[in-house]
Amino acid sequence: MEEYDVSNTMGLQEWSLVLALSVIWGGTFFFVGVAVKSLPPLTMVFLRVALAAVVLNLVVPAVGLRMPTDRKTWSAFFCMGVLNNVVPFSLTFWGQTHIASGLASILNATTPVFTVIVAHFLTRDEKLTTNRLIGVLVGLTGVSVIIGPEALQGLGTNIFAQMAVLGATVCYSFAGIYGRRFQRLGVHPVVTATGMLSASAIVMLPLALAVDHPWGLPIPAAPVLWAVFGLATLSTALGYIIYCRVLATAGATNIMLVTFLIPVSAIILGTVFLGEQLAWRHFSGMGLIGAGLAAIDGRLLARIRP
Repeated sequence: MEEYDVSNTMGLQEWSLVLALSVIWGGTFFFVGVAVKSLPPLTMVFLRVALAAVVLNLVVPAVGLRMPTDRKTWSAFFCMGVLNNVVPFSLTFWGQTHIASGLASILNATTPVFTVIVAHFLTRDEKLTTNRLIGVLVGLTGVSVIIGPEALQGLGTNIFAQMAVLGATVCYSFAGIYGRRFQRLGVHPVVTATGMLSASAIVMLPLALAVDHPWGLPIPAAPVLWAVFGLATLSTALGYIIYCRVLATAGATNIMLVTFLIPVSAIILGTVFLGEQLAWRHFSGMGLIGAGLAAIDGRLLARIRP
């Protein structure tokens, strides 16, 4: 079994994986925005995790790995699935039915703020430092600048939907801390992602059947089906393989930095493929996010200090 050493400082490989994950997860809000108009939230969550679990259960034997069978590991899979998928996905999907995706993106970007606080109290090696706190606040400011002040116009209305999205970010924070145990258990990141999503699908199936009655729903249109497929295969199956890999080596605080980079990836993808124009606030926001990430990483500041 391959072992990974946990480090608070990310190397080139970890930063490359985080950048790749930001591109992959950059399309999540688009996929959700398309699908949630035709599918109720719990059914949407079940389809997302179930299809992703099917894909990964085919990947595991294909790459020469095996799923564990002991109760301890599967109990951890179910806890991780509830914290990282079942609860936050359901809250976010429901929240996006009531608030704009821009505001949801800003609220989602608060994940590192909660993570550094939770990690400070629940871990011994991810304590809150001045650099991390400043970096997180600067990065969050950069996200707000990129998305624009108009996204904040809905702040204060649909308060329950906003609290739902914030509740999802808190769940992600605790999930990041909880997920560190899989490295100690010797579970490969691909197996971790597969077990977590399989457990999530098992939990979501009765909930979706009982609440949404999906058998009475009309057959979704082709764009909705493609959005579900992209959400399951790219945003979830591939995304969580990368997530679990970085979590095993760099810790919870570092992997949550991807939420700062997601808006940047979305802006760049829109510019390249959709011909969208970059405004000065986009460049300013990217600069703030870069400064925040540099502060959190710490190595650049260590070099320029006397």
